[in-house]
Amino acid sequence: MPFYPSYDGTRLHFDEVGDGPPVLALPGGPGTDVRYLGDLGGLAAGRRLIRMDARAAGRSEVPGDHATVSFVEQARDVEELRRFLGLTRVDVIAHSAGTLTAQEYAVAHPGRVRRMVLVTPVGRAAREPDAAELAALRASRAEEPWYQAASAADAALRAGGLSREAEVMARARMVPFSWHRWSAERRRAEYVPGHATSLPWLREAFYDGSSTEPDRLARLAASRVPVLVIAGASDGLIGTAPARLVAAAYPDSRLEVMPEAGHRPWAEQPDLFRTLVDDFLSAGQPPRV
Repeated sequence: MPFYPSYDGTRLHFDEVGDGPPVLALPGGPGTDVRYLGDLGGLAAGRRLIRMDARAAGRSEVPGDHATVSFVEQARDVEELRRFLGLTRVDVIAHSAGTLTAQEYAVAHPGRVRRMVLVTPVGRAAREPDAAELAALRASRAEEPWYQAASAADAALRAGGLSREAEVMARARMVPFSWHRWSAERRRAEYVPGHATSLPWLREAFYDGSSTEPDRLARLAASRVPVLVIAGASDGLIGTAPARLVAAAYPDSRLEVMPEAGHRPWAEQPDLFRTLVDDFLSAGQPPRV
């Protein structure tokens, strides 16, 4: 199994799916095993997806210093993988919380990212959902058979004071809000036991210090990386507001809101997702012979 040593000696895992121009794929969660991305709706048919397991997630090692799990620090892991693979410039595709790592990498290592795809991003420097939009998205599902249990779990999480076990169960009950269409088959196909992190400190460590740099938004605005931002119109986990904020932060960006998708749009509208990403990444590339 392929591992590489990062800057502090932590052994991090990656794998490769498909063949073609390389694309670094960063997972969300934070802390979710990268295998949940699959082949990103068939994107691997024409691209070499290099899927990274973040530190303390998936098959990668847990570092001794928990502070290195911050998304700001994890951008260093992306650079170490690029160097390990001997790539000069890379395309990057990231999902959810992983989009914070991708954005940090693009501004910390200018010239290393050719194009960047941010899928259902959580925000620019932290989670930035719009509470009113989320409430409306969730209320629109009131006729669904799972709604009462999911809504009660939502209220319990907002009230706080839950044990670790109760919090995990509540988040599991809220999963249907993340999808345009939800079913028991979807749960079995998408949520593999062991893929989500079991480390109680990881989520806080990932976001820690995310807003401490006052010029972060200015750094994003100064980026010259072309950016495609993809949101799901039915994403009741984070909404579309963060995607709109992210797209507005970059001078060379494009926003696409997929109409019949939630938080994992490649799984619900794979053909549209693949077309959007392929067309965007193909711009400026020489044709394959």
